[in-house]
Amino acid sequence: MTDASKKCIFPARPTLQMIKWNHIQHRLPLVLAAALLLLAGQSCSRYSTDVKEIMVLPVGANALKVATKVTCRAERDAAVEYWPQGHADQKTTTPLSTAKTVHNIVLTNLQGATKYEYRILTGHGSNLKASKVYEFTTNDIPVWMKDIFRVVCPDSSVLPAAFGKGYVMLTQREDPGYVCMVNARGKIVWYHQVHNAGYKVARFTASNTVLGLLGGAGYETSYGDQILEVSLTGDTLLYLKKGQGDFKQTIHHEILEDKDHLLTLCVEERVMDLSSIGGSKTDTIKGDGILVLDRKGHQVWKWTVFDELDPLKEKNILKEKGDWMHANCITIDKDGNYLVSFYNNGQIWRIDSKTGKRLWTLGKNGSFPIPDSAFFDQAHGIHFDQRGYLTFFDNGVSKKTSRTLTFAIDGQQAKLMNNTVLPPEFYNERMGSSYQITDSTLLTCATKRNSVLLTNLEGRFLWLLKTGMSSYRANFIAADRLQPFINQPGY
Repeated sequence: MTDASKKCIFPARPTLQMIKWNHIQHRLPLVLAAALLLLAGQSCSRYSTDVKEIMVLPVGANALKVATKVTCRAERDAAVEYWPQGHADQKTTTPLSTAKTVHNIVLTNLQGATKYEYRILTGHGSNLKASKVYEFTTNDIPVWMKDIFRVVCPDSSVLPAAFGKGYVMLTQREDPGYVCMVNARGKIVWYHQVHNAGYKVARFTASNTVLGLLGGAGYETSYGDQILEVSLTGDTLLYLKKGQGDFKQTIHHEILEDKDHLLTLCVEERVMDLSSIGGSKTDTIKGDGILVLDRKGHQVWKWTVFDELDPLKEKNILKEKGDWMHANCITIDKDGNYLVSFYNNGQIWRIDSKTGKRLWTLGKNGSFPIPDSAFFDQAHGIHFDQRGYLTFFDNGVSKKTSRTLTFAIDGQQAKLMNNTVLPPEFYNERMGSSYQITDSTLLTCATKRNSVLLTNLEGRFLWLLKTGMSSYRANFIAADRLQPFINQPGY
């Protein structure tokens, strides 16, 4: 008969923790031994005897993930069921790992510095049998992550149910960078940390993974040289670094998945003779481009602002050559074409994703007549909302008033559908985002104010997250998209 130690606690410094099922031999009189073996067999029949060895390990320095290595005596399916000690009603069960002798299973949905009980489920398909119950204790989250978020919510009953159950994703742009998800009470429920780089921006993909742009030393604000995709269990699914393949340019502000490709904004520099307009013969103009890569870093498609505009015809080029247009966001419309927003000229361009031709311009000197109230200074976080309307955050520098604008565009006209003004104290001159949560609520990130707000369409504040960092954007993730890996709703 085999047995195992029933306790495995992580020390402060992450070291390998192991639970071994040791073979114990009892030297007893034959008759008594036979009786004990019978009793032992009856007792053990309650538990699975498939498992030979269990190893429990921390996942790097991440306090909210634990790795298990389950070795079975023969090929089996396996899962881990676990819960905070004393709270068996809060069980989490991992996805089933199938048809293996050795199963590497990562536990998520954990809390820091908490004792857990767990057991191994083994067998075939839905016919699973549980092992005995064992214990482990998680490490605490880093000190610098504690109390970094504070929620102000005068009346939680007015929050949309989906928001109360869902999560907000934010990024720390400085080193050490991390991307995290917090619930509606401001509690960190998931994070992924990197070293020697900042997490400039991140997207939660259609595949329920986290795709991020990282920037090492020398890459400030929203510029980066690395692309990283991780799963909710922390597995690295993709990593590309500048210089690899056709990834030659610095990426900035954006990283999106586009089917099997990566869609980015890149820095595009050209040395030009500007002596005819008062510059030098070798002036460097810093412009922008769209770079589409495959998952191995090979270029699929490229476009630059130089394809569309001649710098010599731009009246302010000598003044603006160090940051000519400052593209800050890209999105894809229903036809597969690209929309790019530019901070410096108050415009959004629609660009044909095959020919590179500019199809229309929204904003100053644009293709559509719009009322004065609809003109915007700078657009950030452009995207199409649930109704198919173009929505974005306007920094509003000229009026020192930030807002969310929504347009219905049919190619012939642009109709302003919504204009939600932020309270004056949340005026946000750079960066930021705004996304529809329900038909009547918006989640807005005021980066420079270290604040994320949930408001109604009239701009009335319903919920506020004060942060200890300046996340470039704040993205909402519905609760069902994180199942079964995270289940810690705020309300």
